[in-house]
Amino acid sequence: MLENIVIRPVGVVKSDLLDHKAVPDFEQKAVVEVFREYAGALRRIEKNSHLWILTWFHLARRDALTATPYRVNPNSLSYGVFALRTPVRPNPVGLSLVQLDRVAGTALHVTGMDAVNGTPVLDIKPYFENDIIFSPRTPHIYPFKREMRRNTLLKLALAHHQEECAGLLLAVRMGLIAEEQLGQLITPDLRVTVEGSPCLADTIQGLSRARLANPPRFEYRPSESPGRTVWRRGGKVLSITACRMIDKEDFLRLYDSDIMEVTMQVI
Repeated sequence: MLENIVIRPVGVVKSDLLDHKAVPDFEQKAVVEVFREYAGALRRIEKNSHLWILTWFHLARRDALTATPYRVNPNSLSYGVFALRTPVRPNPVGLSLVQLDRVAGTALHVTGMDAVNGTPVLDIKPYFENDIIFSPRTPHIYPFKREMRRNTLLKLALAHHQEECAGLLLAVRMGLIAEEQLGQLITPDLRVTVEGSPCLADTIQGLSRARLANPPRFEYRPSESPGRTVWRRGGKVLSITACRMIDKEDFLRLYDSDIMEVTMQVI
């Protein structure tokens, strides 16, 4: 058994994020500056749209085996550090999935980097299509602040649908309401019916990971209306109807009651 492993950084993160306890914006811009002796390892890296960046969280604690996801919800239950994506762990290796915006020499300009300025970079790997698990099982750690979950759903929606449009924005708000009322969207016993545009349906399917079979959880009915979703779990039926289309300003500013009609039935 190896007692000591020597790892040499291949680069460093350049970022405006300075506080390692802060929650990074999912649109956080950063530069991964690869050291010049590893320049050859970047050959044809621009053919990838996304990368896995492995980092060393040099400011993190290494003396704890359990932690609370305090950045998400300080009132959450405690988990073993191997069951969380917390930086607190025996070997503080960080893993960030980033979008590669452009390459300038040995500098990789990326979006979505979860690391502070000066963080050592250990390795860089391309994201492959077989990295995805369409319907994963994960713990449901709901954020203390609703805005954080809204922003997370928006990030997931954009990664799936690839376009910020009215249908996507409505889908995120509907998904947020459904999650608050019925629990985790990706749970296998939550079924959803969508009436509205293809954009609305596509985004709802992406957020819920609902399939047409194995098990059947998703149904789509094209409509010219702004949109309606019906969510069923157990004996509960949640109906969410959009009163009108919205833009990004409405998405961020308006209350649910300003843009949605929400009803719950117990059958």
